[in-house]
Amino acid sequence: MGRIDYIDDPNAPKANSVVPSVVAIVTDDQGRVLLIHKTDNNLWALPGGGHDIGESISDTVVREVKEETGYDVVVERVTGLYTNPRHVMAYDDGEVRQQFSIAFRARLVGGEAKTSSESREVEWVPPTDLGRLDIHPSMRLRIHHALEDRESAYIG
Repeated sequence: MGRIDYIDDPNAPKANSVVPSVVAIVTDDQGRVLLIHKTDNNLWALPGGGHDIGESISDTVVREVKEETGYDVVVERVTGLYTNPRHVMAYDDGEVRQQFSIAFRARLVGGEAKTSSESREVEWVPPTDLGRLDIHPSMRLRIHHALEDRESAYIG
């Protein structure tokens, strides 16, 4: 299903849903960041997705990273809460979702790279190379906050 992200756009459609979601900032021993090339909007992003009924939010992080990248992780901490009402995602089926994303640092514990229906590429990217990739500004913000190793989580 296709998706268009709108941020601070006065012509954006009005939100008709909110779905708690997660993203995981995973780095390897070389400090590279785990990213996926998404199939729904053709952008690079942190692995993540929607929270399902019956699972804890940390289970959501572990499941989404495994599904989208093939890697196993352990959740370490929250790096930010992102709830900008001026950021909406419009899906092909008519859903227009207001952003509600919790960003977590997670530690790699196993697995190997594999793509999925949501990820056409899985790549470890050095922070100095992030500028070469097409990444939505809201995702860049999550990466920036996590990599600057803030004393407390971002709330916004």
